[in-house]
Amino acid sequence: MDILLVILALALAIIGIIGAVAPVLPGPPLGFLALLLLKFCSGNDISTTSVILVGIIAGLITVIDYIAPVWLTKKTGGSKQGTLGATIGLIIGMFAGLPGILLGPFLGAYIGEIAAKTPSEKAFKVASMSFVAFMLTSGLKFAYGAYILVKVISYGWGILF
Repeated sequence: MDILLVILALALAIIGIIGAVAPVLPGPPLGFLALLLLKFCSGNDISTTSVILVGIIAGLITVIDYIAPVWLTKKTGGSKQGTLGATIGLIIGMFAGLPGILLGPFLGAYIGEIAAKTPSEKAFKVASMSFVAFMLTSGLKFAYGAYILVKVISYGWGILF
């Protein structure tokens, strides 16, 4: 049973890292589940405090991920159309590979702002902040996911061998 749990935890940790840029995958919660699975293995040396702390951090990152883009867009005077455009751009951009993932939120926010009759210069500023928010939250989720992956490999190795 331990082998199955370690393999499943490893898969969840990897999917969690992919979730750093794919908005349809909840990266930090999946990473937390990966570590939680290992807690149920026999012979684990994962403290309950560590699991709780990692869970709290996953929750905070998830909240920040939803709040930061909206907050930064609003802070620069962005409209609802700009925020919606950034979200749509990110989802569509996922199908265009890495360039789409990087440019999608920016282009979506820009198009959304132009559709809201925002002057071009301001639309560019809002779109730039949307891009910055995406990069910051993605970086945060990626760092968390990488940490979890290292922990899963390290704990998994200790459980299996």
